[in-house]
Amino acid sequence: MKKKFFFAIKLLLYVIIIPGITSLFSFQNKHDIIPLPDKSLPTSSYSVDVLDKWMEMQIRLMSSTIASFNGPFVRIYSYSGIAAYQSVYPGIAENSTNRFSVAQLNQIPDLPKTDKNKKYHWPSSLNAALAFMNRAMFPSTNSYNKAAIDSLENLLNKSFSKETDPETIERSASFGKQVAQTIYNWAETDGYRFSNDPYTAPSGPGKWEPTPPSYAKASTPYWGRLRTIVKGSIDNAQPPAPPPYSEDTASDFYKMINEVYVVDRNLSTEQKNIALFWRDINPGITAPGHWLNVLRQVFQNEKANSKLDKAVFVFALTGISLNDAWISSWKTRYIYNLLRPVTYIRNVMGHKDWLPLLATPPHPEYTAGFAAMAGAITESLAIIYGNDYHIMDHTYDQFGFTARKYDSFQAMGKEAADSKFYGGIHYKLSVDIGLWQGREVAKNVMSFLLRETKSAKP
Repeated sequence: MKKKFFFAIKLLLYVIIIPGITSLFSFQNKHDIIPLPDKSLPTSSYSVDVLDKWMEMQIRLMSSTIASFNGPFVRIYSYSGIAAYQSVYPGIAENSTNRFSVAQLNQIPDLPKTDKNKKYHWPSSLNAALAFMNRAMFPSTNSYNKAAIDSLENLLNKSFSKETDPETIERSASFGKQVAQTIYNWAETDGYRFSNDPYTAPSGPGKWEPTPPSYAKASTPYWGRLRTIVKGSIDNAQPPAPPPYSEDTASDFYKMINEVYVVDRNLSTEQKNIALFWRDINPGITAPGHWLNVLRQVFQNEKANSKLDKAVFVFALTGISLNDAWISSWKTRYIYNLLRPVTYIRNVMGHKDWLPLLATPPHPEYTAGFAAMAGAITESLAIIYGNDYHIMDHTYDQFGFTARKYDSFQAMGKEAADSKFYGGIHYKLSVDIGLWQGREVAKNVMSFLLRETKSAKP
């Protein structure tokens, strides 16, 4: 009887109770393994690889685009940097040091927002943003380059399938494209379309006139009127007037020009190498393209610590500083309309056949835009990374140039600026003041956007 009772109990356990308990634990286990709603990884969790590939593409596009001066490429660098930064901005932690608000920029419209309840893949967003910017800002590039843009975007999109699901890639790409479209539309209202409106250059002693060998008319005389990216960034960066024009051999003006001629006649090998290394002609890598490549090399140096959030932050800030410094220099140029060294050396000093080592571009002398560019970029980098930064510039290795070594960003900027003096196309004063001008604009930009400036003393 006992055996039958225990058998019945055992049977009850197996038939009713144990399956119930098993079912309970089975439900619990299934509940445990159901994934929580996917969350976006922070921007800092990604490498700079996607950004680097698009920067390399942009350098290539610049190199094959003909322009009379560097202004168009300055804009492309600058607005692409802002689009890149904003396309991944929602993934940058609020307490990150690699963060500033794009909403502070001058007359910028409302920007697209992400859905906080949905997942985003920031490299996909960045890829779409920079593909859009390069298509939009190089509308006349050749069919080969257009195909290369498409190919890079598609190749990167395929690689993302290993990291996330198709819906997230599509959602992220849509956001990046919307950001880029908004930034591009905003850029189109900065006034650049009117920079080359009809212009009659003032004439008279000491005034700019077309220079040999091309004798081209003044380029983009109204670029100094463009809207700056940061409001007020150039307000305290306008320099004093250059020395008054004079043909007296004892005057400061004559001495300033004679210095160009004497240095040109006695160029050392090192000075010539510097002039040629920073020539940055177009078609060719261009000056903004050279600085983009310097940025790529900085990111490579920082590879162990360089994440996407830091890289887009640097890309955006250097571009903003560059853009506004270029506007500041152009404003100065067309206030004073000062003649170039080649004009004075030929017409006043009597060296009728003299030509500088580098070709003189078609715009007035003071201040040196290339120097302002160098000052802006290197000051920005010094503020972010510290001035005592050792870097080798390998930009022209493929063309047989020896890489240039620098022990600080400011030393790099000074050499780049001085290259135009050694090349015979600028007075030393124009170079020195242009460098100062670029640095001041960069300080203004960084101070405004970051509310803090940690610039090393020169």
